[in-house]
Amino acid sequence: MAENGRCSTKLLFAVQMTCGSCSSAVRNALQGAPGVQSVEVDLQREEVLVDTTLTSQEVQDLIEKTGRRAVLKGVGSAAQKDLGAAVAMLSGSNLVQGVVRFLQVSEGRCLIEGTVDGLEPGPHGLHVHEFGDLTDDCLSCGGHFNPFGKPHGAPQESDRHVGDLGNILAGPEGRAVFRLEDQQLKVWDVIGRSLVVDSGEDDLGRGGHPLSKVTGNSGERLACGIIARAAGLFQNPKQICSCDGVTLWEERDRPLAGPGRRAPNQHAAHL
Repeated sequence: MAENGRCSTKLLFAVQMTCGSCSSAVRNALQGAPGVQSVEVDLQREEVLVDTTLTSQEVQDLIEKTGRRAVLKGVGSAAQKDLGAAVAMLSGSNLVQGVVRFLQVSEGRCLIEGTVDGLEPGPHGLHVHEFGDLTDDCLSCGGHFNPFGKPHGAPQESDRHVGDLGNILAGPEGRAVFRLEDQQLKVWDVIGRSLVVDSGEDDLGRGGHPLSKVTGNSGERLACGIIARAAGLFQNPKQICSCDGVTLWEERDRPLAGPGRRAPNQHAAHL
C-alpha cells in the first residue's frame, strides 16, 4: 500500500511484552496513528509487525511510549517480495553516530530511512561514496558513487550522481530522522560501498561554487559507515550477539562499538 504517494513498508519489532494488557497497550498505541496501515501483535513471540509509511524510529517511539522497550528486527516491502535490504552504521567525529537502512521496494524505487545523532542543527549532505574503505576514516571512501560520470545534482534530477541523496535535517537536539525514496539507487549496487554525512548543506549543484557540481559544496565528512547486507522480514532470529555476548535488549541500550558496548549507556540512534 501507499499513502500520499509514499511507499509503505513492514517493520518487525521485538517488544518486551509479558501479558495481554501489554499487547493491548502496544496495539492501541499504533492503531489509528497517522501513517500506520495495520498492526499484528504476537504476544508469545514478543513481536510486533507494522505496515506503515512512518520511519522505524517514529514507530519505535510510539511503542516505547507505552513503557515497553522495542528493537527493530527486520524491514520488508509491504507490496511484494523483498528485492534486497542493506544497512550502514555511521560513526565519526564529535560523537556523530546513527543508522541508515536501505530497502529496494521495486526495481525502480529504493527506500532510505534512518536516524543520525550528534549533528549541528540544520541541513547536512548525505551521499553514497564509491569505496567501502574506512582505513583513513571517511577520507578514504572516495568520491560520490557516480558510475555514469554525471555532474553532482539533486536527488529528483536525472542528471546527478547515483549517490546523491540530498540533505537530511537535524533538529534542535541534533537528531535527524528521515525517510527518502530514490529512483536511481539500487541496493545491490551499493552494498560494500559507504554512506557519508557531511558537515554542511548540499547546494544540489546550484550554488555556483567550484565544488557545487562535484560535491554540492557540503563541507567536511562528519560520519561514515560501510553499507552491508541486512536482514529482511523474519530473517533475524538473533537474541544474543555471539561476538561479544551482548543480548538483544542490552544492545538496545549500548553504542554501536567500542568500550561502552560492554557497559550500560544511553539509548543509541541505531535501535
